[in-house]
Amino acid sequence: MSSIRVGMVGYKFMGKAHSNAYRSVPMFFPKVKKPEMAVICGRDEAAVKEAQEQFGWQESVTDWKELVQREDIDLIDINAPSNVHKEIALAAAKAGKHIFCEKPLALSLADSREMQTAAEAAGIKHMIGFNYRFSPAVQLAKDLIESGRLGKIYHFRATFLQDWILDPEFPLVWRLQKEIAGSGSHGDLGAHLIDMARFLVGEFKEVVGMSETFIKERPIASAMTGLTATKGNANTEKGPVTVDDATLFLAKFENGTIGSFEATRFAAGHRSTNSFEVNGSKGSVRFDFERMNELDVYFTSDEEDVQGFRRVLATDAAHKYAEAWWPAGHPIGFDQTFTHEMVEFMNAIEEDRQPVPNFSDGVACQAVLEAVEKSVQERRWVELTEMEDINQ
Repeated sequence: MSSIRVGMVGYKFMGKAHSNAYRSVPMFFPKVKKPEMAVICGRDEAAVKEAQEQFGWQESVTDWKELVQREDIDLIDINAPSNVHKEIALAAAKAGKHIFCEKPLALSLADSREMQTAAEAAGIKHMIGFNYRFSPAVQLAKDLIESGRLGKIYHFRATFLQDWILDPEFPLVWRLQKEIAGSGSHGDLGAHLIDMARFLVGEFKEVVGMSETFIKERPIASAMTGLTATKGNANTEKGPVTVDDATLFLAKFENGTIGSFEATRFAAGHRSTNSFEVNGSKGSVRFDFERMNELDVYFTSDEEDVQGFRRVLATDAAHKYAEAWWPAGHPIGFDQTFTHEMVEFMNAIEEDRQPVPNFSDGVACQAVLEAVEKSVQERRWVELTEMEDINQ
């Protein structure tokens, strides 16, 4: 096939990000198989029609069940709220469609495993949306670690800090409801940190954690889009917040590395501080997504009089994906990480291989998330092997 016809379920924050990515692939990566923006799907007919026209899709529909059965659709993109991921993915797999699913894969480890099993049985290509892996600076960090230039890895520390729900009167959006989101900052932000740790360092061995919900009730939202929402009048009814506002945990990795993780939406002044540092026997790297084009690099082999972290601007053609964009020194942004995801997926389909990260990475991430939750509940270290028997 000359192109991949995409049917996308979801049209808000991630829907816009994915749409922009699909449009960018043929412009900046002309040798990559083209994703064709065929059909966008959402429950609100007027809103999804507006999104169709704004984002550039050929058609809009309101029934995802009919969409996944259409013979003219090759790939189903799922970026609707987390509680519907499983049902849509299972139907898409049964229909033989390739699947791109935003994280988290599902609301539970058992459901994630069911999705992985269904996708593998169907023989389709499947990918999960961990877009931060696809920053050129992060790819450089991966190369430095894998090549041994940092030596033996001792520490991985990561934080994802936001402040968008700091106001106690901020409405009760779906991300604050466990039955829809699965968990709060832990599953939303912490999932990215967990995936980054697995990508850079390796598999988790055991974890111990703590979490807190600072604001127990919030006004019911009258409308919400992405990370924004509106509420009714001053007498608006309030509802319970059923997820964590902040979760911290420690980890030991199978290779002996130790790690610390912090995810919170209550860090005033931090809009989206997604950062990590890796310390090895020969050097260190540190990254902050708010300065996503930069990687701080330190090597112990430098002469003593010039030792220190150096800023590497990951915009030269030597850095992965950078050659497709702008001249050296001209930075890229958040949206380009999604374009790189879609490049990986299109290439995987063309090369008849599974893209990375895929549903197996989603399952592994979910296992760590639930191990941390188990640790919080039982106030003890939890080994990842304890999660192997969870099937329901």
